[in-house]
Amino acid sequence: MRHQRIVQKVNALLIEAERAGAGIVLTAPTDVVLDPDLNALEPDLLFIARERLDDIVTEANVQGAPDLVVEVLSPGSAGRDLGRKRQVYARYGVRHYWVVDPYAESLRVHTLETGGYGPPAVLEGGQPLGCPLFPGVTMPVAQLFTD
Repeated sequence: MRHQRIVQKVNALLIEAERAGAGIVLTAPTDVVLDPDLNALEPDLLFIARERLDDIVTEANVQGAPDLVVEVLSPGSAGRDLGRKRQVYARYGVRHYWVVDPYAESLRVHTLETGGYGPPAVLEGGQPLGCPLFPGVTMPVAQLFTD
């Protein structure tokens, strides 16, 4: 249940960004097809900037890299989310990758640089969570972990 509550809270932030006209938020189950030879990935949440909607959103799925992908760690997914998925998202051009850690009550912000993701910024407590895709839309990280 905690995982779902955190997803809902991040979704609320992304819905606020959507309402501001920055793009759209989609939730699982939404298939993201980055390469026709790979299995589709299904992140907890994803955000696509307004100017790219017509390029990658189809009726069936997302065909290409979202601008932001959000994964909430669980015991069964942590290795995959921090390993394989992180590598695949970087390789195919996901500009922002957020990994929420409910156990450490923190969020890792991975930003795409030349050659992949650099070291993540780790946000916690009262630090603001936001993204250059939707300036001015933020929430304190601690809000993700309140009941």
